[in-house]
This record gives sequence, structure tokens and C-alpha cells, in this order.
Amino acid sequence: MIFSYLDVRDKGRVAQVCAAWRDASYHKSVWRGVEAKLHLRRANPSLFPSLHTRGIRKVQILSLRRSLSYVIQGMPNIESLNLCGCFNLTDNGLGHAFVQDIPSLRVLNLSLCKPITDSSLGRIAQYLKNLEVLELGGLSNITNTGLLLIAWGLHKLKSLNLRSCRHVSDVGIGHLAGMTRSAAEGSLSLEQLTLQDCQKLTDLSLKHVSKGLAKLKVLNLSFCGGISDAGMIHLSNMTHLWSLNLRSCDNISDTGIMHLAMGSLQLSGLDVSFCDKIGDQSLAYIAQGLYQLKSLSLCSCHISDDGINRMVRQMHKLKTLNIGQCVRITDKGLELIADHLTQLTGIDLYGCTKITKRGLERITQLPCLKVLNLGLWQMTESEKVR
Repeated sequence: MIFSYLDVRDKGRVAQVCAAWRDASYHKSVWRGVEAKLHLRRANPSLFPSLHTRGIRKVQILSLRRSLSYVIQGMPNIESLNLCGCFNLTDNGLGHAFVQDIPSLRVLNLSLCKPITDSSLGRIAQYLKNLEVLELGGLSNITNTGLLLIAWGLHKLKSLNLRSCRHVSDVGIGHLAGMTRSAAEGSLSLEQLTLQDCQKLTDLSLKHVSKGLAKLKVLNLSFCGGISDAGMIHLSNMTHLWSLNLRSCDNISDTGIMHLAMGSLQLSGLDVSFCDKIGDQSLAYIAQGLYQLKSLSLCSCHISDDGINRMVRQMHKLKTLNIGQCVRITDKGLELIADHLTQLTGIDLYGCTKITKRGLERITQLPCLKVLNLGLWQMTESEKVR
């Protein structure tokens, strides 16, 4: 029981003390939930039997110079396989590893494995039917065909990351959402979907999402320049959605926030940082229809003390407020925040150049505050003299 509290390195060290400690340290309860981080360079016959004895079923491959099939054969009950950044992994290598059903595998991370294409997704869809989490961030060779294969085979998928998959378009999102039932049922159990920096997506994708992915809880659309205010109408009635990221979506304005606020959303987190068209009117809409928010990020938006004044009295649940680089915010805004947002645990004021020591003194009196990020803020010369 004591050994279970040690970090991984120390677990290994105590195993070298004596035979009794070695036997105790190999108990499966000591290693519960631990992910083994491995460099696969040369043959090591004792590696996988050792992992099996300790009950380790999660593996991260830091560098891959042997066949991936070596891992799969050595760990038939593997639950989680992280290959992030294994740039030399190819469709051929993955194809040799996935040649039969692997019902135990729940999590697969292929982010930044650049050579991987739709061919590998076909293998994954065929043999990893119980997969719940699939990370494909940065795989620029993935196309809508790959998403069709996912929609055909991975019906238990709960989390999918398609960050910077530049060839993915509305058609692919339609496949995931079950819009092409004749070819694929869809991944309708999805609860988390990351579409960050998928530049080909338009509001039609949001229509597909709202119609088909009713269980979705977390949606990341940051840096998707093709979506607009009209797309927010589709999202506004997704009752299970609790986190929405619209960071750097250049075509989202106050009108889009109005659409979100007028629907039946129960959002807990909203990020519209670096949306140049978001201003004080958005804060009024948020106060009217999104007042249950616990986290709100407005970094670099064109908001002022007036917008803060229109929002703070309704936002009783707000715990995190990020208004860094909102250069129009002054001490007056901070005083309003200090007076009304009494549940705040964190606030970002990085680059708010018009605030002074007076406003900060009010903020630091918030009873629950744990995190205060100032960054670029500096006292004026007159304050330093005092």
C-alpha cells in the first residue's frame, strides 16, 4: 500500500532493495493506472512479462525502432497505446500490428504520426471495435474517407481529436454524425470532438453535429475560420453541450453569442478569446442566457468596463475569468468584478495595461481567489513612489 504512493521511478528503486520488497512492489495494486513509457530499441525478452506481472496495461512509446507488432503481441490485454510523435510509424507498420481483434484496447493516440493515412484508419475501424478515445491531431493525410471508416466501425467512440487534419471537410463530419446511414451508421456516442484548425469546415458541419451527435459534451472549434454566426444557431439547442471553444474564430461576432444565449444551452465553459468582433454586447447576451457559466475566456476581445457592468450581476457561478489583453478594462471594471463575482478562483489580467494597484488591491480581496495572472501589468511611476 505504501509503495502505491511512490512515483514510477521510486517504485522501480524499492524493487531493488531485497527480495521481499521486490515481491511487494510487483503487486498489481502498486501499479494500478500507471502508464509505462518505453523506448523500443532492442529486443528485451523480459520486458512484456514484467509489465504483465505488474498488471500494467497502458503504454506510451517514446521512440519506435522495432516493429509495433512486438508491442501488440507482448501485451494482448493492452488498454491504452500512446504513439504520439512516433514520426517513423507507417501504414505498413501499423497494418502488421493490427491483424486481429484487440477488444481490450480503449485508447489510441496517433497524434503527429505524420505518415499515417486513411488506410490505417481502415485497420483501426476493423480490429479496434471497442475504442473509446482516438487522437489523430496533426495527421495531414487523413481525409473524409478516413472519417467514413471511423463512422462505419467505431460505434463506441467517445472522444475524437482531428486537430489540424486539413483535408477534413463538412462531408467527413457528416459521416461521423450519421448523415450517410447507407454507408456508415456514424460515431453517435461521441462526447468530445476536437476540430481545431480544420480550415475546410463551414456552418454545415455544425448542422451535422447538432443533428447527429446529440450526446456531445465538449466541442473545440478554435481557429476554424470557416464557421460563422449562423452556425451558432445549430449549436444553440444542444442540451448536453457544456464546453464550447471558439477561440480565434474570426467570423464569430456579438450576433453569434446572441444565438447561443437564446437557445437551450447549459454551457459551463465558453472561450471566445481573440475573436475580434466580440464586444460589450456579447457580455449582455451572456448575462441573459448563459449565466450558468463557470469559466469564461475573453482574451483580446473588444470589451470595456461597460460590458463588465452589464454582465457581473447575473454570473453567480463564474469561477474562472480570462480577460487578458483586454486593454480597455480599467480599475472600474476590476471593482465591479470584485463586488459581484465572489466565487472567482482564477482571473487572467495579462496585458491589461490600464489597470493600477488600486484595482488589483480590490481583486486580491476576493475570498476564493487562488490564481491571479498579471503578466504584462506594471505599476506606474507614481505608484512606485508611494
